[in-house]
Amino acid sequence: MREEEEEEEEEEESLQLMREEEEKEEEEEEPNPRSLSNKSKDEKPSSCFTLKLSDFPKMPAIKSIINRSRSHRVVQYSSAPGTNLSGDGSAVETTSCWANLPQELLREVLVRIEESESSWPPRKNVVACAGVCRSWRHITKDLVKVPELSGKLTFPISVKQPGPREQLLQCFIKRSRSTQTYRLYLSLNNALTEDGKFLLAARKCRRPTCTDYIISLDTDDMSKGSNAYAGKLRSNFLGTKFTVFDGQPPHAGAKMTKSYSSRLVNLKQVSPRVPTGNYPVANISYELNVLGSRGPRRMHCIMDAIPAAAVEPGGVAPTQTEFYHHSADFCPSLLFFRSKSNHAERVESFQSGPLSSQREGALVLKNKAPRWHEQLQCWCLNFHGRVTVASVKNFQLVASQENGPAGPEHENIILQFGKVGKDFFTMDYRYPISAFQAFAICLSSFDTKIACE
Repeated sequence: MREEEEEEEEEEESLQLMREEEEKEEEEEEPNPRSLSNKSKDEKPSSCFTLKLSDFPKMPAIKSIINRSRSHRVVQYSSAPGTNLSGDGSAVETTSCWANLPQELLREVLVRIEESESSWPPRKNVVACAGVCRSWRHITKDLVKVPELSGKLTFPISVKQPGPREQLLQCFIKRSRSTQTYRLYLSLNNALTEDGKFLLAARKCRRPTCTDYIISLDTDDMSKGSNAYAGKLRSNFLGTKFTVFDGQPPHAGAKMTKSYSSRLVNLKQVSPRVPTGNYPVANISYELNVLGSRGPRRMHCIMDAIPAAAVEPGGVAPTQTEFYHHSADFCPSLLFFRSKSNHAERVESFQSGPLSSQREGALVLKNKAPRWHEQLQCWCLNFHGRVTVASVKNFQLVASQENGPAGPEHENIILQFGKVGKDFFTMDYRYPISAFQAFAICLSSFDTKIACE
């Protein structure tokens, strides 16, 4: 009996505490006009909300919005709609005042943020807006588009996607002779300075019969077994023919090459959806000019992964949407092996294989013919100030007439590369090629060409 009386007393005390807390909450929800008038003008009650477009001229204001939205308010003993009960019986308010913004106003806010962030490093602030709430995420996804439409590189996969249609995306390459490495950066301003955001890196690997350039997303890990492996460029012995390999399929139905460098896992692929390996996406050939070493090089690029119609009005180029990584920890049986029996046969077929442009209508690029400058006594191309040093490596690529009748779109420069200083080069590209493909083509210009020089 005594125990039952004690339990009843405890229940009465708990009910009394609950009533007192509910009364306190009701008093807090009803603001006192006098108390509000005594507060400073900068302070706002939690229940009221005012917003103007002028409140969002810069990014710091948005950072405070993101921080506020992530701090959820815990309300004890409340069963109001729009709340979720946690395990201990408390209710957590999952919506914030920022989620209730009108769609038109929210879009205008995010558009202003997008316009204010013209360089790559602050792009994380634009993407951070997607973490505020679901409505912000939907609007941000509509605004943060692929480089073809936005002209900006936002995610790592952007280096595998076609560049902007309307203008050249400016980048630069830094060469390290001591380590035989090359690094691609996105230019953050129009000046020819080394102010940029790292995009890709490549390491030169000499072999007895060819040369490989391993391309990676990580400047510290440039190996074919890394998750950062993006692809490679391979040359023949003479340095006149090159093949660009992508580490993942550039489009549906892409065929993987069978070579000793293919990454196999006990005759099973790492991913059942996407086979890992090397997928040929471009073939590059250099020809000796009639003037010999004094004349400009002649380049011929066949973009196997891009249809010729991509440069036409309304044309479409394949666009990768995500990286398919593998992990050595996840697949410990990942092997790298070399077949000695048919290695020589593969190298020979690679070197002597014809570069035909009749590959199911593949896009063909050729270098723009330079003009002879009488006063300077050299061959010249108009790089619009992006190249300042004369070099045999300098080139501009345009769509070849082999793709069909020449039109205005065939005059557009798709890729240009040139020397600015010692071990410093500019690289500008546009649709329909990607930063990865452009970087690989430029790497071919660095390689020594025995038959052309």
